[in-house]
Amino acid sequence: MTKNGNSLDQRTFSKLSRLYILALSAIALSVIVSQVLVRNHLANQESDSTVINVAGRQRMLSQKLTKDILSLSISDQELTKNQLKNRIKNTLTLWELSHYALQNGNDSLGLPAENSYEIKRRFKEINPVFKTIEVASKSIINKIELNSELSINVLATDIKKVTQNEGSFLAKMDDIVNQYDLEANEKVAWLRKLEFFLMALTLVILLGEFLFIFWPTAKSVKATLSELLLAEKRAKKMAFDADQLSVAKAESVKELRALSHAMDETLLFARISPTGNLIHMGNKFSRLFRLSNFNKEILFWDLLSINENEKVVIENLINKHKKIGWQGEVKATAKNNISIWLEMSIIPYRPTEDKSELLIIASEITDRKEAQIEVERLTKVSFEEKMSQQKIISSKIIENQEKEQNRIAKDVHDGIGQMLTGLKFNLESINLDDLEKSKTKIEHLKELTTSIIKGVRTATFNLTPPELSDHGIVPAISKLTQELGKLTGKEILLFNKTDFNQRLDSLTEINLYRITQEAINNAIKYADSSHILVSLSHSKNMLSIVIDDDGKGFEPAKVKKVKNGDGGMGMTFMKERIKYIDGRLFLNSELGKGTRVTLNIPLHTI
Repeated sequence: MTKNGNSLDQRTFSKLSRLYILALSAIALSVIVSQVLVRNHLANQESDSTVINVAGRQRMLSQKLTKDILSLSISDQELTKNQLKNRIKNTLTLWELSHYALQNGNDSLGLPAENSYEIKRRFKEINPVFKTIEVASKSIINKIELNSELSINVLATDIKKVTQNEGSFLAKMDDIVNQYDLEANEKVAWLRKLEFFLMALTLVILLGEFLFIFWPTAKSVKATLSELLLAEKRAKKMAFDADQLSVAKAESVKELRALSHAMDETLLFARISPTGNLIHMGNKFSRLFRLSNFNKEILFWDLLSINENEKVVIENLINKHKKIGWQGEVKATAKNNISIWLEMSIIPYRPTEDKSELLIIASEITDRKEAQIEVERLTKVSFEEKMSQQKIISSKIIENQEKEQNRIAKDVHDGIGQMLTGLKFNLESINLDDLEKSKTKIEHLKELTTSIIKGVRTATFNLTPPELSDHGIVPAISKLTQELGKLTGKEILLFNKTDFNQRLDSLTEINLYRITQEAINNAIKYADSSHILVSLSHSKNMLSIVIDDDGKGFEPAKVKKVKNGDGGMGMTFMKERIKYIDGRLFLNSELGKGTRVTLNIPLHTI
């Protein structure tokens, strides 16, 4: 005690607590401010590299577009012109998408909608040049699509517009890219200054804490130690007065006996030897298990249960944990054959140096345990109901697969089969003596053979495509978008953002293909869309496939039955397939704003 009656350690540590709280608060505040400033700046820089990439790619696309257009002037074959036209069309689409995305932003390309005043001004200068090239390129495409055999002189004016403006576009685009790069470097330079300032501020704070907190604290601790040494001297003097404590000791013994009596009456308390023999048992424990008298030959586990298996369990627990102690739940059976659950603790202790015992402290938890068992039973019933529901969904999937197989068989029988029968009869009816009729029939047979080939290709296209097993998921989806685009007349595009070309295991690939096929078919059949974009991107551990359409959309919140598996079997199949390959499916749609289906699949390459 100090002179004013306050505890020495309380006074000292109260002061130290205040000082350290102040010091740590200052450091924490500086760290929080630093993190907020740095993270805010980094958030503004996340898209810089993507913007510069896309802007730089615009120059390449412009050169590629001009090169393909110039190639038209030296090509006089219809097939080559169509191929060049398709390449020009694809390049123009990506060129337009990137150009407008750089100005207005695009989530799928990862481009923000915010540009500086200088960037906007330069885009305002380049837009007339871009528009001239764009209009001329579209004019060339339209003319070739209307007449692939037209003379190159018809395209000369449009080709000239492209070549005359291409140099100006490249120069202005270089200026834009340089401006993007300059702004990014300015952000980095500002971040360096911010980091240097924050480091200097932190050092100043640490120096201040050393001078005004830690150094004074060290002095205070030194003074405290001096007072402790003085207190030690006082304690030696107090040792001579120990005889006066004998009376207090006797009073303490009485209080201890009273406490022991209270424990006997209120707790399930017992003492046993390391071999399990009962030494003492509290009154409440005795009444619970109906023990009127006992001797040192009674084993604790024989007292707790009349069930042999339960006795073995309790005996093993005590023998195994008599040196280290244990706490947990134990089931016992009283003499009246009533089950009792105990939450029991086994505590080893030594009443004397040469003697050891085990303290048993327990509380009855029978009601709680019975409630827990009932909850587990109800949980098991709920699980079985879910499994039953899953079986129903699986049966619907199998039923739908059977219908699909029957449909394919009917298509083959009614379509290809009948055409093959007609082909057979026409072949048998050819009379080589009448050359004119034979020639007519042969021409008819050529048309019929072409129809049969187309029918076979259509039927096999709905089955597993050979591209899937031979080359992987990306070529298969590419083929799917091309073929469906031709069959339906829709604009269906595939955009492989990260040039994903890995092979996955066969089950993952076929399920991804089927889900993508189902999503595209839904967009074609139900969404009344004219443009469908399939985007692929991947990271080290994740592949993402996004199917966007510009159709009429719907409200997912109103489609309750899709979630329960009671309707919308197409969506049910998609969810079951994505679950089978450990992936996740997200559906976003709004009325009049189209639909987006997103597939996220963990990558396990083979």
